[in-house]
Amino acid sequence: MDRITQKDLECLRDQINIATDSPMAAYTKTDKPPYTGNVDHYRLDYAYGGVKLVRVCSTGGGIDTISTGGFGTKRELYNWMTAFLAGMIA
Repeated sequence: MDRITQKDLECLRDQINIATDSPMAAYTKTDKPPYTGNVDHYRLDYAYGGVKLVRVCSTGGGIDTISTGGFGTKRELYNWMTAFLAGMIA
């Protein structure tokens, strides 16, 4: 079994953003306020040694948790994101 890296998760995240026609960047630089959240962008959130998939839901940068089970291992999230993407494409 190969090791799952942050790059593997980022590639899957990008594929999900493409499949949902979502912005590829989490934030856009503007004059006021300095940054605006790109609504519907999927991104990775890291804490407590784990990772989860979230989606930006407001221009202020608020997020919704998309993956279940809180912060998990990279392998758990990789498997979850693969199934999530397969369900969207099917």
